[in-house]
Amino acid sequence: MNTVMQILQAKGDEVCTVEPQVSVFDALKLMAENDIGALVVVEAGKVVGIFSERDYARKMILKERSSRDTSVRKVMTDRVITVDPATTIEVCMDLMIYRHIRHLPVIRNNRLIGVISIGDILKAMFLEHKYQFEYRENCIAGN
Repeated sequence: MNTVMQILQAKGDEVCTVEPQVSVFDALKLMAENDIGALVVVEAGKVVGIFSERDYARKMILKERSSRDTSVRKVMTDRVITVDPATTIEVCMDLMIYRHIRHLPVIRNNRLIGVISIGDILKAMFLEHKYQFEYRENCIAGN
């Protein structure tokens, strides 16, 4: 897997989103129900932010805010880094490492088509190296 599109084809393109006016509590429930660490925040069909477990820990718990009384808009990360489906996994890894992020929304034609996580990138890199190793091993063995 060399590109974001290949990762999305393998994992599927289902994306959990939330609107900015939703309470943090309801957003957390949605994250727990889907066993995910972040939600893309969408308003009028446009990506306006991302809400993650990190946002919750740093902007809610540490500031002693109420998750039922606080909207996602107040604590989301509003400078969202996105990628195109043709972006390579190496570029994604660089973005994630140097920007200290764990999720990248995938945009095609100004439309959200998926989200990839650091786990997706690591899995893709692992499988690529595994296949290369097995190929070389088979070549050496004469298969």
